[in-house]
Amino acid sequence: MKDMLQNIPINILLADDDMDDRFFFDKALQEIPVATIFKTVSNGEQLMEYLFEKVTDLPDVLFLDLSMPRKTGYECLVEIKENESLKTLPVIMFTTSFTHSIDFEDNLKKTLSQMGAQDYIRKIGGFEELKSVIHQTLTKLIEQGTYKKNDNT
Repeated sequence: MKDMLQNIPINILLADDDMDDRFFFDKALQEIPVATIFKTVSNGEQLMEYLFEKVTDLPDVLFLDLSMPRKTGYECLVEIKENESLKTLPVIMFTTSFTHSIDFEDNLKKTLSQMGAQDYIRKIGGFEELKSVIHQTLTKLIEQGTYKKNDNT
């Protein structure tokens, strides 16, 4: 499994309006033992334009920020999961939002899962934690067979 994680590049798209979050996500990817191809968009409208333009060459996984301008992560998730060409794309919801309580976060996770999100992760404080959560998430996708390697990467 370790060799597989290191040698097969995963095509990752991050939709996040925060420049610092995009920078640290990229930096974290460079430091974990998973080969990746990484692209970003900075708002929900750009995301949907990108996906519709690349419908024959979709990313292997999308990390989607909940709170973005122009079109929120929620709106994008609904649009993705209602579209025949996009609905199988694994979407990981990714947010810095602070939760009100454990029950609130559990309900949010359940709602996002029912909407079609593969997983929900909260951006956490330190860089080492960020690396760890990204690595765990990618490993989980591969091990569960959720991640379906595209033939064209």
